[in-house]
Amino acid sequence: MRKYNIKNISVNLFFITTFLLSACGQNSRQEGKFKTPSQVSTDIKDSEKKYKVTFIELGSVRCIPCRQMQSVMKSIEAKYGKEVKIDFYDVWTDAGKPYGEKYGIEAIPTQVFLDETGKEYYRHEGFFPEEELVKVLQQKGVKPI
Repeated sequence: MRKYNIKNISVNLFFITTFLLSACGQNSRQEGKFKTPSQVSTDIKDSEKKYKVTFIELGSVRCIPCRQMQSVMKSIEAKYGKEVKIDFYDVWTDAGKPYGEKYGIEAIPTQVFLDETGKEYYRHEGFFPEEELVKVLQQKGVKPI
């Protein structure tokens, strides 16, 4: 029979807890993200465009499943960028927190899909594989570029 050292178990639990809190903790902050004039004008042009779908990703840059969604969002933008607007909000920052409240999220990541009138037509919580996400976009007639 093996005896377990309480001190070693406590130290290991401390490090595991510290790692998890730093990976997905609510202490994340995104600093120094100011927009240049060209980015502001691009935002204005984007708001004037009519998109078939607005894909809103609510998560955190510190959450592992949320980070996995970053590559999915980039791929969707590359394939469907003219018909799909993608917005990401880090809900663990002061700037992103109001969006988490606005959309009433209970878990991250959460994906919210709005039609061209701004009405929510689909919602998903957790990692969302690209193949499944594309099916949601196709419900509104979105086609690849």
